[in-house]
Amino acid sequence: MNKELWEKAVAFHGHECPGLAIGVKAYEAVVEKMGVGLSDDEQIVCVTENDACGVDAIQALLSCTLGKGNLLYRGTGKQAFSFFNRANGQKLRVCLKAKNEAGMDRDGWKQYLLDAPVDEIFTFSEPKYDLPERACMFKTVVCELCGEGAPEHKMRLQDGKTVCADCFKSYSRGW
Repeated sequence: MNKELWEKAVAFHGHECPGLAIGVKAYEAVVEKMGVGLSDDEQIVCVTENDACGVDAIQALLSCTLGKGNLLYRGTGKQAFSFFNRANGQKLRVCLKAKNEAGMDRDGWKQYLLDAPVDEIFTFSEPKYDLPERACMFKTVVCELCGEGAPEHKMRLQDGKTVCADCFKSYSRGW
């Protein structure tokens, strides 16, 4: 385990836990298998399939973030991360396979994850979807009901007015 990387992830996340260890090891796996490092812009993209602690390690160590548009959420609930390198087209899906079948306590499980080789705790495959497009800039439109601005692609028409998702009243007859 690289103690400096662990400490950086812990400082960002706020505490130590097995979930954060999964993210640190996913980072180590993508560095080992794809030879990538920090993402200054959008050249490295991570699609996370969970919204758990490990995602913070990806943000802290790989610099994939929601704000830059190179961290995307695809909610399958799996401890899986797909990485794409825009520079050379490489892509890799990293999925946790290890289970705490030995009944280790929380600290033991965390330490096992941190010390195990990446090939022991993850499966590796190619993502079943293409590289997402780059983040787009959208014009801000003001909701005619609440007065708050939102990007134009998130606005709706209702009763002849442009409204935001919060103000929009959905209509469905059951189909």
